[in-house]
This record gives sequence, C-alpha cells and structure tokens, in this order.
Amino acid sequence: MAKTYGVGIMGAGNISAAYLRLAPLFKGLEVRAVADIVPAAAQKRSEEFGVAAQTPDELLKNSEIDVIVNLTIPATHYKVSSDIISAGKHAYSEKPFVLSVEEGLALKKAADERGLKVGSAPDTFLGGAHQQARDIIDSGKLGTIMSGTTHVMSRGMEHWHPNPDFFFQPGGGPILDLGPYYITDLVHLLGPVKRLSAFTNMARAEREVTAEGPYKGTMIKVGTPTTIHGVLEFHNGAIVTIGASWDVAAHGHHNIELYGTDGSIFVPDPNFFGGDLVTAGLDGTRTPVTPWSHPFGKANQDLDKATPRANYRCAGLADMMQSIERGQTARCGLDVALHVVEVMTGLLKAGETGQVLTLQTTCERPRALGPEEAQALLRA
Repeated sequence: MAKTYGVGIMGAGNISAAYLRLAPLFKGLEVRAVADIVPAAAQKRSEEFGVAAQTPDELLKNSEIDVIVNLTIPATHYKVSSDIISAGKHAYSEKPFVLSVEEGLALKKAADERGLKVGSAPDTFLGGAHQQARDIIDSGKLGTIMSGTTHVMSRGMEHWHPNPDFFFQPGGGPILDLGPYYITDLVHLLGPVKRLSAFTNMARAEREVTAEGPYKGTMIKVGTPTTIHGVLEFHNGAIVTIGASWDVAAHGHHNIELYGTDGSIFVPDPNFFGGDLVTAGLDGTRTPVTPWSHPFGKANQDLDKATPRANYRCAGLADMMQSIERGQTARCGLDVALHVVEVMTGLLKAGETGQVLTLQTTCERPRALGPEEAQALLRA
C-alpha cells in the first residue's frame, strides 16, 4: 500500500492483544491508539504495546486515526460501528459485526453516504490451508461440489472463559459466536446461500462456570439456543448440513467435509489460518495434501509447542485498506459479513418457526487470495 493508515482499537479485552501484536506484520497499518470504557484496560494495552491509551470519545475524535477496529462485545457492535462511521472513519469489526440484517443495512447506508468502508472478521479463510482448499475446488479435481457437512461442537465456553455470561445470551450462542468462521469459509468455498432450515434446543437452562476466575462456581442463566442443526442450500446447488453445539462432550465429526462428483475434501478448522488438508478420490482412498507455499499458512505462533499455528489476524483489515486504494471489493467486506449474519440469524429463526427461509441478501464469492497476493500484504 502506498499510504500508511492510522489504526485505532476500540475495546481492550482478550482479543485486542492479537490485533496489537499482529498488525505490524502488514503494510500500511500502524496502530496508534487503544480505547476502552474501562481506562485501566486501555492503559494496560498501552503499556504492553507502546500505543496511546484513550477514552472511546477521544479515539473517535483522533485525527490521526483512519480506521477503527471494533473489538467490543457483539451486543454493542452496531452502536460502536455507527459511531465510528459518524466520526468519518472506516470501521472493521470483530464477528458478528451486527446482530440483524436491518442493522447491517443501516451501517451500509451510513457508510456509503460518507464514502467509507466497513469490514468484518473472520479473516481466517484467507489462511494458507483454506486458500489451498479453494484452489483445489476451483481446479475441478473434485468435480462439482454437491453436498457437505460442517460441525463445531464442544462442552461450552464456561469451562475455559473466566466471564462467559454473554456467550449464553441473545447475540451469543455457538452459531453467532463460532458460526461466522464456518459459514464464511463455506461462502468462500461455495458462494452464497439461497435457502435454509434448522432445529434448535438447549440442554440446560443454567450452566455453572468452572473456569478459574472471579465467577468460578456461579450459575449462568441460558437465554439462547445452545444446539443448532441446520441445512443450507447454496445458489450453486450444493446442500450442506451444519451442526453447532455447546452441549457435546465428544464427537467424531470433521470440521468441514465437502463432497464432489469426483471426490471429497476435508477442510481443517476454519477458526485457524492453517491446518491439514485431505482429499479422496472416487475409490475412497484418503490422501493428505502437501501444503503449498502460502505466507498465511506459515506457523508464526506457539513455535515452542508441539503444534505451532499460523495466525495472521489483521489480514482482512489490511486487504480492506488495500481495496480502498485499488477500487476493489474487500474480501472481508460488508456484503459478505451481512450475508453470513443473515444465514446465522436465519438458522435461529428457522429453529423457532420451523420454516424453510429464503435469504434476502447475497454477495459475491470473495476473491481467492493466492500466495503472491498474500505476500504483497505483508511487510518485507
């Protein structure tokens, strides 16, 4: 990028450390300030990463900031992003960037009127493993993808998160918290969704916090479904079953499996940039895929552990800012994020009503990000 963009971080919680640590990897991004409604939280990040600590109002008024990354809780994403746009700055949000189609359309209108960009995580589908899966699918090696399954299941957030209450309230739950990774990757691999249906329930009305911290031993009232089983019909004709649950002690499902007329592909966890790919031909023989040389698949985290990971959060932000200069559609842009929000909220609505829902939104399939284009986003 020709320009260096001043980046502000709104929200100094757990995820802010990853953005502050990884933003310097990318051309054209310079984090200049972090803000939080709790001044001590912003000050802590300021001292850790050498950026200014500000109040939210100060950050919005900061003339050195071009784009603000919204890392507040999901329930406030719409309000905070609206404030960012009103302040004349581009907005990039953690997922989900809004909790309804109506909120997303309002943000789009406000941003378009001011000539501003809105983008949203997840950007993990830009990782080396997922881009290689895209390359394999686009090559035609697997024929036409006609069906698949995707599963994200565990015991729940209260076993590891020190303050998990908001995960179990409207705006949380497994489909809105973790679903963005899976559904965004499916849209990246297959294109937009046409119709859907689902069934939902919850195993417990209350859950005990067992993670270490001040809330250990307290009970949380559950206000949103914790098990969702749905079916997605894509515009390209593929039908994919989706299961998302925090009521599962153990299971044997792969993260994403896609079945083509000439073979299958097993895609790794879309919550991460890397992972192992496996394909199978019509004879059923599974073959591990040799990883290609993609910069966003190279391990750069936990290098001292048995399973180091690739982590390139901010790739979507860097791509969005580059898209401004090039007049392109951002890969993690508003239209993709809004479509994913409608899929997720549609699954919850279908679970309540028993209806088969036709989606009102659509989007372009995000452009593939090959190794050379990915490298061009990184500093030398």
